[in-house]
Amino acid sequence: MADMQTIHAIGRRKEAVCRVYIKPGSGKWDVNGRTLGDYFPRPALVTAIQQAFVATDTLGRYDVKANVDGGGQTGQAGALRLAVARALVKVDEVHRRKLRDLGLLTRDARSVERKKPGRPKARKRFQFSKR
Repeated sequence: MADMQTIHAIGRRKEAVCRVYIKPGSGKWDVNGRTLGDYFPRPALVTAIQQAFVATDTLGRYDVKANVDGGGQTGQAGALRLAVARALVKVDEVHRRKLRDLGLLTRDARSVERKKPGRPKARKRFQFSKR
């Protein structure tokens, strides 16, 4: 286990970027100055974010301070999830295998497809009229 004060990690998803700082503590969350449940009202997102802690049996052992910027709610939650997983690997390399198997260390590269000319959106087409 690494000698640690505060561990820093970065996570990204879509347009969102998250900088996470974790240190040993009682499991307090500070996301842009608010609590986790306050910042992410959807329980599914909170569950996804905490997945790395649950997988490594470290839920409640670290205080998390996160700065999230850009994107929407889902993108920010994905960025925070990746950052937390990366930070836990920095804390203890033993966690890497478990987190890798669950796919928590993989950067989700999917993003919005660009709009094409002559169409209203990326793939949607204007109504076709034969006559």
